[in-house]
Amino acid sequence: MSRLKQLFQDKKNNILSVFYTAGFPKLNDTVEIARHLQSGGADIIEIGIPFSDPVADGPTIQASNKVALDNGMTVKLLLEQVKEIRKDVNIPIVLMGYLNPVLQYGFEKFCKEAAANGVDGLILPDMPLDEFNEHKDLTSSLGLDVIFLVSPTTSAERINMIDGLSSGFVYAVSSSSTTGAKKGFTADQEQYFQKLKSANLKNPFLIGFGISDHATFSKASEYGSGAIVGSAFINLLQESSNFGKDISQFVESLKSKS
Repeated sequence: MSRLKQLFQDKKNNILSVFYTAGFPKLNDTVEIARHLQSGGADIIEIGIPFSDPVADGPTIQASNKVALDNGMTVKLLLEQVKEIRKDVNIPIVLMGYLNPVLQYGFEKFCKEAAANGVDGLILPDMPLDEFNEHKDLTSSLGLDVIFLVSPTTSAERINMIDGLSSGFVYAVSSSSTTGAKKGFTADQEQYFQKLKSANLKNPFLIGFGISDHATFSKASEYGSGAIVGSAFINLLQESSNFGKDISQFVESLKSKS
């Protein structure tokens, strides 16, 4: 059983996945941040593959992509850093990024090295479902969960199709906009979350985009198995002078009212 499937089997709610961009703020910070996320109480580590044109991301994550690339981050180095992370980090690791850098590296080569170095899952939002079908046997044989996204505009039929192709969990985008920390959810968003909760999906789902504090994390967890935080964490890393202390406090602030 994969680490992701084991996590969702053991823990049904309040699962926190934390996203950050590999090679940000500094090239070699990737490993240290992962270690502090585990010790701080995060449930899943989601590491972004830097790309020069991250069109689905808001300004915070876009800026972190540019910094990481300017620092010299590459797909090859990221995979090496994951191998280093796995020496003392046991929680699930998911890589998220655009398809272009993966194809340039070589899809099969990327998947094989990712699995060998300890990656548990992949999120490639712009990978067409038809194209994934060509690679499904490969990822399955390597034990890689592949997670797809749904949004408020996704039809019920397509939600079921995406749920059928996904493994590990389904990524429920909270709004049809770019990433970024926001304050609260609208009634329409909560109606969409309830629709997913009532859909009897075979996979659990995590809610992402707009998760920034305890209130939004707690509200997302009322509907899904938990939530994904990204931009708010990137902002923290940008300003932090003590990763250990600040990451621990950040995770605690999301999970606890106090």
